[in-house]
Amino acid sequence: MSSDPWGRVDDQGTVYVRTAEGERVVGSWQAGSPEEALAYFERKFEGLAVEIELLERRVRTTDLAPKDALAAIGHIREQVAEGHAVGDLDSLAKRLEVLTTEVEARREQRKAQRAKAQEEAHKAKEELVAEAERLAESNQWREAGDRLRALVDIWKGLPRLDRKTDDELWHRFSHARSVFSKHRKAHFATLDQQREESRQRKLKLVEEAESLSGSTDWGPTAARYRELMADWKAAGRAQREVEDELWARFRGAQDLFFQARSAVFAERDAEQQENQKAKEALLAEAEALLPITDLKAAKAAYREIGERWEAVGHVPRDARPRLEARLHAVERAIREAEEAEWQRTNPEARARAEGMTGLLQAAVDKLESQIAAARAKGDANRVAKLESELAGRRALLEEARKGLAEFGG
Repeated sequence: MSSDPWGRVDDQGTVYVRTAEGERVVGSWQAGSPEEALAYFERKFEGLAVEIELLERRVRTTDLAPKDALAAIGHIREQVAEGHAVGDLDSLAKRLEVLTTEVEARREQRKAQRAKAQEEAHKAKEELVAEAERLAESNQWREAGDRLRALVDIWKGLPRLDRKTDDELWHRFSHARSVFSKHRKAHFATLDQQREESRQRKLKLVEEAESLSGSTDWGPTAARYRELMADWKAAGRAQREVEDELWARFRGAQDLFFQARSAVFAERDAEQQENQKAKEALLAEAEALLPITDLKAAKAAYREIGERWEAVGHVPRDARPRLEARLHAVERAIREAEEAEWQRTNPEARARAEGMTGLLQAAVDKLESQIAAARAKGDANRVAKLESELAGRRALLEEARKGLAEFGG
């Protein structure tokens, strides 16, 4: 009989392995020596040890699923428990127990991680739903629409929850998106209607603008174009491509009218510039009449200048007040000369001036005689009073004589 610390072979060739529970038969050997039998079954043991070592390495260095790891451990445990091998099978069993404990711990850890991930996913999806429900009432169509599409992508990247919870949250999320889409669709339908109404209003404005483009009634037509522009701004926007086309037609009609008006005004301005030069020459003639020495000749010359002035025509608006003011100054000087001449030759005025002069002279003579009498009596107070009154009468008399002199008297 042959044996080693972990097994033996009896005389009949039966091979035994020693375990903590005692010996058990692992096989028989008839083809060779007992040593060869033990060596064969020891190699079986080494094979099991290698399998366990490989499994330990996979469990500890790879992301092997706990379920698969436990299935592999169970398979090797059966081989250890029933295996036909000679060696320290108890140590292999203990290694498998340790490995089982590690896998169970990993499974619990993964279970906790999954639970945490589910909790986080639940919270994240609740937040996505809440945000989607807020966005459902937004009228920031582009920004809210972009954000809702981004929320869908975020949702797809989150883990699924249990079916009931996941379905409920998805139903709320999907409903919020549907509400937003319904509101947006209604908004743009209304907007399309408004734009169609704007198109029709602006088409009418374009047609009127085009009908006015050939008008030569410059003032009223320009005023009407300003009204049309105000109506255009108040009409709202049509669809972009229609808006651009209508605006091009509207603007083109305006440009046609205002270019024609500008050409006419430019020609008129050139003519008025020449008129201004002509009137400035007439003003030089009129102003040369001043100061007036011969009223009759001055009036005749001014009348002739006025006729030529009227025949010249319009001048630029900004020059008109200045030119007319200069002409009116000459006219005013002639009127003043006429007034002075009339005053000088008016018989009634001369008679009044002579009468007033005579009255004042008589008053002066009377006061002088009264002063002489008062002096003769030695009445100094009366002399002083009468001399003061005499001074005033003499001043009035001097003014009256000057007025009378204007009549050639």
